[in-house]
Amino acid sequence: MISVRAVNTCSIFRSSPPVSSFRCRLNNHLRTTSSSHHDRYSKSGFGFPMFRFDLPILGHGDVRSYSLQSFVDTVLEELSSYRKRKRQGICSAIKLTTGGEALDDKLVNQAVEKGLLVEFKKDSERVLLAVVQRRDGKKNWMVYDQNGVTSSIKPQQITYIVPGVDNFDQTQISSFIQKAQQNLDSSLLEFAWIELLEKNKSVTPEELAEMIFGSVEPLESYCAHLLLSKDDLYFTVLETKGSRSLYGPRSTMQVEELMRRKLAKEAAEKELQEFVQLLKSAKAMPSNAKPPKTSWVVEEKIRCKIESLEAYAIDACKSNDQKKIAGMILTAMGMGKTASSALNLLIDIGYFPVHVNLDMLKLNIHTDHPDEIISAAEDLLSEPGDPDKINRKGLTHLKVYAIDVDEADELDDALSATRLQDGRIKVWIHVADPARYVQPGSKVDREAMRRGTSVFLPTATYPMFPEKLAMEGMSLKQGEVCNAVTVSVILHSDGCIAEYSVDNSIIKPTYMLTYESASELLHMNLDEEAELKLLSEAASLRLQWRCEQGAVDTATFETRIKVPNPEDPEPSINLYVENQADPAMRLVSEMMLLCGEVIATYGSCNNIPLPYRGQPQSNIDVSAFAHLPEGPVRSAAIVRIMRSAEIDFRKPVRHGVLGLPGYVQFTSPIRRYLDLLAHYQVKAVLRGDSPPLSAGQLEGMASLINMQTRVIRRLCSSSLQYWMIEFLKRQPKEKKYRALILRFIKDRVAALLLVEVGLQATAWVSLGTQIGDEVQVRVEEAHPRDDIISLKELPYICSVMLMEVYNLTSRNCLELVAYVAVYTVQEILSNRFDMHNWRITWGQPAHIFV
Repeated sequence: MISVRAVNTCSIFRSSPPVSSFRCRLNNHLRTTSSSHHDRYSKSGFGFPMFRFDLPILGHGDVRSYSLQSFVDTVLEELSSYRKRKRQGICSAIKLTTGGEALDDKLVNQAVEKGLLVEFKKDSERVLLAVVQRRDGKKNWMVYDQNGVTSSIKPQQITYIVPGVDNFDQTQISSFIQKAQQNLDSSLLEFAWIELLEKNKSVTPEELAEMIFGSVEPLESYCAHLLLSKDDLYFTVLETKGSRSLYGPRSTMQVEELMRRKLAKEAAEKELQEFVQLLKSAKAMPSNAKPPKTSWVVEEKIRCKIESLEAYAIDACKSNDQKKIAGMILTAMGMGKTASSALNLLIDIGYFPVHVNLDMLKLNIHTDHPDEIISAAEDLLSEPGDPDKINRKGLTHLKVYAIDVDEADELDDALSATRLQDGRIKVWIHVADPARYVQPGSKVDREAMRRGTSVFLPTATYPMFPEKLAMEGMSLKQGEVCNAVTVSVILHSDGCIAEYSVDNSIIKPTYMLTYESASELLHMNLDEEAELKLLSEAASLRLQWRCEQGAVDTATFETRIKVPNPEDPEPSINLYVENQADPAMRLVSEMMLLCGEVIATYGSCNNIPLPYRGQPQSNIDVSAFAHLPEGPVRSAAIVRIMRSAEIDFRKPVRHGVLGLPGYVQFTSPIRRYLDLLAHYQVKAVLRGDSPPLSAGQLEGMASLINMQTRVIRRLCSSSLQYWMIEFLKRQPKEKKYRALILRFIKDRVAALLLVEVGLQATAWVSLGTQIGDEVQVRVEEAHPRDDIISLKELPYICSVMLMEVYNLTSRNCLELVAYVAVYTVQEILSNRFDMHNWRITWGQPAHIFV
């Protein structure tokens, strides 16, 4: 194999393995570089004589002309003579003796003395040249280095002692280094490697200096040392003793492999620098002109690096190579090797939006459906067949209310009601019928099972089913005839179930209402909407009956956020705080619970394996929490001691917290896969068939689904928390918020609920406040990316004055000031207000004073 290496302006061809002698190589080298190398060597200060083609005959006075070959021979003879004259001096300087071709002991250390020029290791990355000044204690030495710094070093730090130097002038260190750097030529190292490899000989720096420079003067020896110590291709260290090292030539195979690695490394470094330039260019662009995300994944080399950065940003590197690549990129960009640095860089170049949802990336949540699933869903829509068509009950004459949040895309349920002649109320809970389209085990069904649930985030909704199938086929739609599964119930006057039925049905939804509009209609008490009033009355009866059965009311505030333009750096944030005790929300929740009780009863009567939910803790003593204000404070205290729900797949289990003998989630089959499984089972029995799934099969499927559901629940919770903190971050710094004390965590550090936002946080509260008290706070810090919110309690001046005058508790003070806000503080303090005849209940405004 012939390899070519450029040396200055010439090319040297070398065969592998080498067979020629060093003399022949030098002859060829001198022939091809006679002009350029002659000038370079004559100016280098190495002591080379000035060679010409017209040379004096040694010992004679005349001048004769020689051919090129005789010129080379003369050069070599002069070089040999020069070596003999210099060898004795250098051997004495380094205390070695000559013995033919080899030295007796190549690793004998020269003693450290004042005035020597030494190289030493300053730290793990720096090697400096210095002049020895004096001893420092018994073993150490004080040195003056190339940077003009005097320091104490240990003998072990010395890596090389420049030979032939007795009393070096410390002011000449920089000049010495500059000359050495100018005269380094790695091509000379290659020639020496060829010669030494053929002879299988080791070499010291001084021997190499004599070999390639024809001199062992201090400068040449140091140059040889630098070539060897920095070389990672031709030579390797065989042995080191103190400041002396012995080097050996690597084999041809090793050199070729190292050369291949070196070239690959250089190519990788070039690629890295090109990529870094792309990053810097994108970073400098205005936000509206940055390259789109897709442009970073077109080329394989760029995609590999950007994916490494992305994996590093979310702590999800699949290999050490990914981590290494990301670290190199961050270092080249002058950034720390941290996940936050990688994230900020990806945001700065426009690859990530400012408010990228990292949890979605970390959890690898699937957003888009695969093409084959979308295709299968479209096939289902194009096949209008209904296996339950002949058994469907026509209920299109009923007034049907679908009540949900205003941005709901999938409508799973709707309600109807009427009063019977005997005065009892009959209600219908209509549930969407996705099982009309999807069969257990089909492609679309398996994909829905893998997802487990629809994902509802402030920034987007990712449906369990392909969007077109869910919206156009399965969802209930206003004014259109829709297939449904309807649960009808007749209630006794006390709210318990008198009669029920479960049927496949056809309905025609009349109204699509938001919770707000439904509440307004209830408040208006219109005769035209008597059915809605009946539903509210039925919900009240059911709540009362459940409480009599031991149900625990845990209604609290629920925050809902919608961010319509999440890709913008400053997107708009629409925040809604909903009270679960609101009449419309109570209405819907009670009807959903009623449906769940009926399905559990139906399943029990027909021996249907279903996901029966239960809550074994039914002996919660609600009276123990009577001292707490009704609402979020009491609910939070009760929820803390509640045990998690359990699922039985063979028979109903009492749900103590809900106060129900059995409960099955059935009303969200488009959004929750476990609800869809219940539909599969129930609809099979309605057709007269056996349930498609056994209790064991249901249990195995439910374990996988619940794992995915827990992941989605954490994602939704963290996303909501992020945008609530972002919302608070944008508010005026001086804005004040009402906060309820839910509990004390430690000393005066309390868990608070910000009423206007629905966010729970912690803060230090003043002495005298109690659980259930309302305080005013201000947001000191808000960092959504780090999930940090810092609150500070604001003092109530009025409250403090009242406490001092009337010895009232902090809570009573707050209630009193809220109740008598029409009076001035002076009137209260001057006893013109009856202090003993005032009352206030939780929920009245207590934020109308400073």
